[in-house]
Amino acid sequence: MAAKIPATVVTGFLGAGKTTLIRHMLMQAGGRRIALIINEFGDLGVDGEILRSCGIETCRDEDIVELSNGCICCTVADDFIPTMERLLGRDDPPDHIVIETSGLALPQPLVRAFGWPGISTRVTVDGVVTVVDGKALAEGRFAHDEAALAAQRAGDAGLDHETPVAELFEDQIACADMIVVNKTDLLETAEAEALAARIGAGARAGVRVLRTTMGALPVEVLLGLGAGAEGDMAARGEVHHRHDHDDDHDDDHDDDHDHHHDHGHDEFESFVVTRGEIGDPAGFAAGLGAVIRAHDILRLKGFAAVAGRPMRLTVQAVGPRVDHYFDRVAEGRETRLVVIGEKGLDRDAITAAIRACG
Repeated sequence: MAAKIPATVVTGFLGAGKTTLIRHMLMQAGGRRIALIINEFGDLGVDGEILRSCGIETCRDEDIVELSNGCICCTVADDFIPTMERLLGRDDPPDHIVIETSGLALPQPLVRAFGWPGISTRVTVDGVVTVVDGKALAEGRFAHDEAALAAQRAGDAGLDHETPVAELFEDQIACADMIVVNKTDLLETAEAEALAARIGAGARAGVRVLRTTMGALPVEVLLGLGAGAEGDMAARGEVHHRHDHDDDHDDDHDDDHDHHHDHGHDEFESFVVTRGEIGDPAGFAAGLGAVIRAHDILRLKGFAAVAGRPMRLTVQAVGPRVDHYFDRVAEGRETRLVVIGEKGLDRDAITAAIRACG
C-alpha cells in the first residue's frame, strides 16, 4: 500500500500570521509539491493572491484551492471532502497538503474528517500547527483587531457555531501538535518567555511552543511531525460541546506579508552527531528521549547501525516522542543523527549524551 500523503492543518485567529508562515514554508519547500487548501471566504481572495505571488513553482494555481463557502468546520461534507478527493485523485498528487483554516474554524471536526471513507486510507494529519499573536495575547486580546473578527463572523452566513472566542482559542491550543507564538519581536524577551510558558501550560504533554517573528520557522520543524492526529482525537477534545455565539470571525489576512521571509532562521540551529553501532534499539530510543527532554531538542532524525543486525534503524523524534523502525540493509556501520533546536544548544553535551545511549 502506498504511504499516506501527510497533511498539516494551520489554525489561528485573524492576523496571527498563518499566511505568512505558510508563504515562508513554500519559499523553502526544497522541491516538495505542496498543495494548499485555503479557507477563504468573503469577496476578496487575499490569502490566495499572497501565496500565488511567491514566484516559485510550488505556488502553481492548480496547487491552491480556496474554499469560500464559509467556515471549513461547518462545510466538511459539502466542501472539504470533495476538495480532498479531487486533490488525491490527480495524476500528480501532492507530496504534502497544507490546510489554512478560518480563524473561527474548530480544528477538531476538521481533523476528524480525515477518518472519512475514501480519505482515511490515503491521507493522514501530519500535525496541527496553531499560530497565535504573541503581542495581542500579551496585551490581553486574542487578535490584533478583534473588531475585524466580529465583522467577519457577522459576514459568514453559513457559520453554524457561535462559540465564544476564549473557548475557540482553548480548542485551537487543545488540538495543537505545535504552537507558534508569532510576533515575539514586539515583546521583551522575558515577556515572550513567560507568555510561551503560560500557553504551554494549557497544551497537551509533549506539545512544543515556539517563539518566532514573521512565522519564520525551518520547514523541517513544521513538516514531518508524524502526529497521525485523526487517530488521537480523545486527547484533543473540544473545550465546549455546544455551538454558541460571541465575538469573532477570520480567514487570516496578514498585514505583514510584504516583509522579508528569511528573518528568524538564525534563531534555530542543527548539527550532526555520529557514533558507532548501538546495542539495544529500545534502550537507545529511551535514552534519546531523555536527551531530548534534558536539552529541549525540537527534532532528531537519522539512522543507527545496530550490532548484529544487517538492517539500519531509522530514528524520528518530534519533541520527546521517539519512533524507530528497521527499513533496509545498512550501507555502513555508522550511526548518524541530525539534531535540530533553537539557538544555543549545548552541542558538546548533546553529542556526549547521544554517544552514551544504547
